[in-house]
Amino acid sequence: MQNPSSPSDSAPSPPSFPSSIFNFRDPKSILFVILAFSLISLLLILSLLSSSSSPSHPTPDPFLFPAHRMVFDETAPSDPSIAYLISGSRGDVGRLLRLLFATYHPRNHYLLHLDPSAPQSDRVRLALSVQSNPVFRAAQNVDVMGKADFAYFKGSSPVSFTLHGASILLRLSVKWNWFISLSVDDYPLVTQDDLLHILSFLPKDVNFVNHSSYIGWKESRKLRPIIVDPGLYLSEGTEMFFATQKREYPQAYRLFTGSSFSILSRRFLEFCILGEDNLPRILLMYFANTPKSLSSYFPTVLCNSGRFSRTIINQNLLYNSLDRRLDEPRALNSSDFHDMINSGAAFGRKFQPDDSVLDLIDKQVLGRSPESVLPGGWCLGDPGNETCSTWGDANILRPGPASRRLEKAIVKLLSNGTYRNYQCKFE
Repeated sequence: MQNPSSPSDSAPSPPSFPSSIFNFRDPKSILFVILAFSLISLLLILSLLSSSSSPSHPTPDPFLFPAHRMVFDETAPSDPSIAYLISGSRGDVGRLLRLLFATYHPRNHYLLHLDPSAPQSDRVRLALSVQSNPVFRAAQNVDVMGKADFAYFKGSSPVSFTLHGASILLRLSVKWNWFISLSVDDYPLVTQDDLLHILSFLPKDVNFVNHSSYIGWKESRKLRPIIVDPGLYLSEGTEMFFATQKREYPQAYRLFTGSSFSILSRRFLEFCILGEDNLPRILLMYFANTPKSLSSYFPTVLCNSGRFSRTIINQNLLYNSLDRRLDEPRALNSSDFHDMINSGAAFGRKFQPDDSVLDLIDKQVLGRSPESVLPGGWCLGDPGNETCSTWGDANILRPGPASRRLEKAIVKLLSNGTYRNYQCKFE
């Protein structure tokens, strides 16, 4: 009987391989192992490089943007592009989508926003509508803000909201040249092919901003009172807080007033948001306690900047009709159609939801069918509802009659000394 503790009774040893396979005393075996490990390492490195070089975001559809003229390529031709910030409120999903369709072009970029009064279900519905549209998916140029900003109509929070939207668009796209902020009360009076065509003849740093240094008693009510905007610290609207005292006008810079609507260049917005000059931040602090600061902030920054004071055109290309009793734009209707179209303006404000004049603009000016995107030179489909069912090159523009009206209006602004005589003039 064998002793249990003897070596012969231990666990069986693993099978041994023939020494002829891996003989580490043999130089050929050592070379084989080194080559095998080198090959495995090389394959691993190549796989890591290929995965890291793959794009992290989907790219635009090549049918819309042919490879030889990709709009997002830094070496592409310097054709114009616009960044739109489009905002609405509770129950405005339909109006916001209609405005998106009416201003759409694959070259542009769009940021959609619903304020905090809109339920989260509206925001989800808006995002799903964007994702389900084949043109938006192909161009990859429509985004929805997930976190809402509250902007009080009369305070300084609209400036904060505008700068926030512009900063997001600066990060989303590197190719746009102008920034336009629209609300669902606005509507285009020209096609995007018309607008982009006219802008292609202008310097990329030009800014369309109504402005004046004259401060009468009406403007005094917007500049001298000291207010606290609830939109800067509350999640919903309340009455604006007014201080009992009023402040004097500043001496370090000159104040200019204008309109809350403007067409601003990318270079100017980079100056306001990213620039090394402290002027935009100083004026942002000053206008933080001023009623209706959006109508004064950008004109004041532009006209007090030596770099941008000569880039401003004293016209914002917006058509509106003032209700003098309320000192606010009145609602436009079908009786205003011919006046607004013949004005040569690019946009109109303000419109009631689903007013018949919007259908008239769609039919006679934009050539847009209901629930469809604005047609342009990139659309190759059959006329009617399927105009943009077939896509062409998004860089092709086909301006129409509205471009001639817009061209005439801008030429008038730039001729006969009008441009310089009304540019940041201190009265």
